[in-house]
Amino acid sequence: MVIVSVTPEIALDDLKTYAGGLGVLEGDKFYAAGDMGLDYLALSLFYRGGYVDYVFEGEEPIPRPEKQPRSAWSNIGMLEEFAVSLRGEEVIVRPLVYRYKTARAVLFEAVCPRWARRLTAQAYVDDSVEEQFLRYTLLAKASAYYLKEHVGLENIDVVDLQEAHTALLMLALPLGDRYRLVIHTPGPWGHPGYPGDLIAREFGVYLGDYVVLTEMALERVREAFVVSVKQEDVIGKVFPRHREKIRANTNGVYLDRWVHPRILSSWREKGAVDHESLEAARAEMRGRLVSMLRGYKDVLRIDNRIIVAWTRRLARYKRPYFIARFIEEHPDIEAFYVLAGKPHPRDSDGFSYARWFRRLHLRLSNVVYIHDYDVYKASTILGGSDLLLFTPFSGWEACGTSYMKAGANGTPVLSSRDGGVIELVEDGVNGWLFGEDIRDFINIYTDERAREIDEREYREFEEKLLSIIKTYYDEPEKYREVSRRAAETFIGKVDVRENLRRYYLSGPKASRG
Repeated sequence: MVIVSVTPEIALDDLKTYAGGLGVLEGDKFYAAGDMGLDYLALSLFYRGGYVDYVFEGEEPIPRPEKQPRSAWSNIGMLEEFAVSLRGEEVIVRPLVYRYKTARAVLFEAVCPRWARRLTAQAYVDDSVEEQFLRYTLLAKASAYYLKEHVGLENIDVVDLQEAHTALLMLALPLGDRYRLVIHTPGPWGHPGYPGDLIAREFGVYLGDYVVLTEMALERVREAFVVSVKQEDVIGKVFPRHREKIRANTNGVYLDRWVHPRILSSWREKGAVDHESLEAARAEMRGRLVSMLRGYKDVLRIDNRIIVAWTRRLARYKRPYFIARFIEEHPDIEAFYVLAGKPHPRDSDGFSYARWFRRLHLRLSNVVYIHDYDVYKASTILGGSDLLLFTPFSGWEACGTSYMKAGANGTPVLSSRDGGVIELVEDGVNGWLFGEDIRDFINIYTDERAREIDEREYREFEEKLLSIIKTYYDEPEKYREVSRRAAETFIGKVDVRENLRRYYLSGPKASRG
């Protein structure tokens, strides 16, 4: 029986068909499913212009589409085109297929008419609410056609809807209790709503004047998942009528994609990470990182300075201003900072953080800003740094996986108490924590408490970061022990194959059962 995962984005090797964490997670699950021999089908869109790239004029970021690398085309095949109806017109869809062992991903691209090509031009870049709605209607109708014509409805075991954007498939293809919803964010962008007349026009059913897709999906599914234990509390309060349907399945990472082979071999052969393997791997990863950084600016001296990394999408709730402020307030600290991440091209807050990071990059010799962050660069930074900063506003981060990738390579994290990190990090043992574990969803844009919490938590963050840097220099053996414990505790707990077993091979449902 076929396992189906429908996702707005997916990060496959060599392809620019993702924007951030959700896509990377879905890519990790895809490769792990292939290794496990699962009959796994991922359905998504093929974004010819990727997500977004940036060039800078001084400190000003200029957005532009990404280019698909030439190597991408050697890994994908094209299936026969078909037509779906959008806006009452026939839209030609080209399905592209990517295979890895028993897993396959089918990515749909709108070919014509010209207006429809815009729908698969770039991930998450829309000019109107209707255009966004039509993008996910295209995904829903193309997925419905493919499942009926190429898979066969009788062969489908379960369909997991990654984020509510994909829930329109439930209207295009009724499959009863075979649908499940996976909620990857408490933030408002993860719970889109559309005018009821648009839904009625495309799917022939009136569901009300305005339809929030998460609510619609939760009404119809028998069970739904969130991606960390904490999010059971948070999402249960955001959608209280459905909290009994929601349970946690904490994210993981594809170890073969993210962990240095020497560390991974040590773990798999001995059930532990030996000191020699870890130190050798970390020295190699640091060298690779330094080499990459020298491609961004003339890095004159890193030497043995601690390398501190902040690498995320540039959004307010992830609080990039914590590290930027720290750098400006502590100019004499012996540290080297790697800042990485992109803003959404329509996010004014994100643009201000990109300008701030760029300004630090241009003016300070110990700061590099990597504006073209991608999977390869993420792997290099997370493995080669000495400390990762993970600073989301508590309650806003569904899970996160960057600290998993870093920790499994022996790079400990200094983190706020949010997402899945609180299931993995023991403060002062295999990483460090700061801030409150807030279980209510506080609106950081409108709630005055957010500013007070920010200031209080920044001061604790500052104190902890200064203390860690001091430990790195004054008590190197203590730092290395935290690093070793991070590698050993994380690598045994963050394997995404366990995440897939919980989704599909365990429990009373065991998929559909």
